[in-house]
Amino acid sequence: MRQKTSIEIFTYWEQLRGNADAPLRNLIQPSAVRHILPELFILEAVPHEAPRFRLAGTAICSLMGRELRGESFTALWAGSQPDDPVRIAAGVMAHVVPALIKATGYSISGCHMTFEMVLMPLRSAGDVCDRLLGCLTPMAHSPWLGSERLEFLALDRSSLLYERPARPVELPSHPEHGDLISRHDSVGVGALMRRMLNPKTGAHDQGPSDPSRHSFGRRL
Repeated sequence: MRQKTSIEIFTYWEQLRGNADAPLRNLIQPSAVRHILPELFILEAVPHEAPRFRLAGTAICSLMGRELRGESFTALWAGSQPDDPVRIAAGVMAHVVPALIKATGYSISGCHMTFEMVLMPLRSAGDVCDRLLGCLTPMAHSPWLGSERLEFLALDRSSLLYERPARPVELPSHPEHGDLISRHDSVGVGALMRRMLNPKTGAHDQGPSDPSRHSFGRRL
C-alpha cells in the first residue's frame, strides 16, 4: 500500500479486529475515519449475484459520475473483466483475508489514472462475513479527474495484504460465485453518520424523503 487513505483505513481495520480474523461491522465509528469517508465504500454480499454497493463516498461517486449505492460491484469494471474483481471480493469474504487491488481508470476521452483499492472483510456476527469495507484512491492527482468521469476500471493486479493463514468460512452454495452469502441487515451507526455527513462533505444523498438512502447512512 502506498496511499495515505489505504494505510489509514487498513490500520483502523486492523485495530478493530484485534485477534479476530475480521471486525464486527457495528464496531466501525465514522468519527474515527471522518476525514477519509469520501473515499470509502461498503460492499454487501447478495445471494446469486455479485456484491453490490451498500454505501459509497462522494469522492468515489464523483469519479464515476453517478451515485453507486445499490449498483453491482461489476459496474466499475471493464465489460470483459468483471468476473475477476468479483472473485477477489467474494474470496475476501469467504476466506476472511483482506486484499489489495491496483487498477487503471479510463475516461471517455482516453485519460487514465492508476488507482489503489483495498478490500477488508467485515463480520455481521460470529463467522458470517457479508460485508466489505473498501477504499478507492488515485495514485496521483490530475485536473481531469475533477472534470471527466471514469468510464471503467481495468484490473492490473491484486494481492493479499498479509500472509496470515486464511480460515475458510462456511457459506451457502452459489452457482457462479460460491463465496457470496445472504445479506443481514442491522441498525448500525446511522444516526451518527447522518449528523456527520451531507452531500458536500461525506457521501451522496439519494434524497431527503428517505433517510435510509444516505450514503454511509442508516445501516452498515
